[in-house]
Amino acid sequence: MKAMIACLGAAAALLLAGCTGKSTKVADLATIYNEAAQHIGSDRTPVVVIPGILGSKLVDGDGTKVWGSFTFGAADPDFPVGARRVALPMRQGVPLSQLRDEVYAQDVLDTVTVDVGLLRGFEIGAYIDIMKTLAAGKYRDQSLGRSGAVDYGGLHYTCFQLPYDWRRDISEQAAALEGVIAEAQQLTRDELGLSENEPVKVDVVAHSMGGLVLRYYLRYGTQPLPDDGSMPELTWAGAKNVRQAVLIGTPNAGSVLALKQLVEGYNLNPIFPNYRPSILGTMPAIYQLLPRTRHARVVDAGTREPIDLYDIGVWERFGWGLVSPDEDDKLRELLPEIESREDRLAIARDQLVKSLARAKQLHEALDIKSQPPEGTTISIFVGDSEDTPAVIGVRPNGSLRVLEFTPGDRTVTRDSAVMDERVGSEWKPFLQSPIAWRRVQFIFEDHLGLTRNPAFVDNLLFMLLESSPSGVGPTDD
Repeated sequence: MKAMIACLGAAAALLLAGCTGKSTKVADLATIYNEAAQHIGSDRTPVVVIPGILGSKLVDGDGTKVWGSFTFGAADPDFPVGARRVALPMRQGVPLSQLRDEVYAQDVLDTVTVDVGLLRGFEIGAYIDIMKTLAAGKYRDQSLGRSGAVDYGGLHYTCFQLPYDWRRDISEQAAALEGVIAEAQQLTRDELGLSENEPVKVDVVAHSMGGLVLRYYLRYGTQPLPDDGSMPELTWAGAKNVRQAVLIGTPNAGSVLALKQLVEGYNLNPIFPNYRPSILGTMPAIYQLLPRTRHARVVDAGTREPIDLYDIGVWERFGWGLVSPDEDDKLRELLPEIESREDRLAIARDQLVKSLARAKQLHEALDIKSQPPEGTTISIFVGDSEDTPAVIGVRPNGSLRVLEFTPGDRTVTRDSAVMDERVGSEWKPFLQSPIAWRRVQFIFEDHLGLTRNPAFVDNLLFMLLESSPSGVGPTDD
């Protein structure tokens, strides 16, 4: 068993060397972390992995694959039945929290299976690189063990994954995260013979939007955002369960690409389905990835004045997303029981109003400057070597044009990841952020490449296996 896991670690290191294309020199992780990885007793902190948007497989109640497998039989949003499966339901006057369908998150998307046309049998790597990193540290993954993919010989799991419905309000995922953490804690207590009341902390590694799920949970525990628009109580309730919160490429200040997708849709390429603006517009989580107005990332193309994306009047004036005149054909598919174009537009507008309000509410909840309690740290890995869209200009006809690029990972800018409040305002010495970062590590990769970069692998394993809760420094003899 030990030999098998050591081989996994070595294979991961070799794969990393081949994937980057930038250097043939890679640290021998199996040797560096072998001693630390062998000690799996009370000092081994369980790890929970949270993927980003699109990073969980979604399945309908009848077994139809909604996201995560581009195969024949999967939901195709280019057709009415598929579009209704992919989109969230809309009902006028009903809170977002009550608009539910039969779709559920099955598991984390380690790879995407493609089985259409010329790409039959092809697989696209997704979050498998994070799992390979943890394998190099001899973490035993619960999902892989239960599925039979890896036989751990009855040893207890030390790695867990959070699949979640990434279409829905980010704050709703806090309860699901609490459930996964509670299971990890209980399995650890059982394995080590600890009492039911013995506190057990976990480390959480979260990619992209998953970092927003984690940050909300740390601050507010399982409280969802109130439907009345008020602020939840800032209790840091989730922090009592988390030792290290490790974010990877998280858009803490949003991304202008979220606006482009809500306005223009999301089309991977001609082979894949087309996710129209009216389909994406039903999903509150995408609005929660929009940039803040105060950072002036979306501006009038002529005057460079910031545009308030929370304002429904802006969306109606420019004919964006759910209220676009060009989307009524798709709205007719999403709302087949609604015969009137005016009634369909009223329902779509109501969904847009609720989603924008929920996005503003989440942003305000996350932007409160506050220190986590002692014993919990927040760190982030940030890409800053790629030109990344930073400022979008809006023309009078509502069309979008990227005006500025800035260092980032092609999806998330450097300043968004660290939540730099100097953006859009007067520059000041030193980083100004509402997030109390314990550590910021810059990596020269794009958004998904961050997770397979050798520097990321090495530093993450050090943080998980060898960094004490109080940090690196003198210790007692």
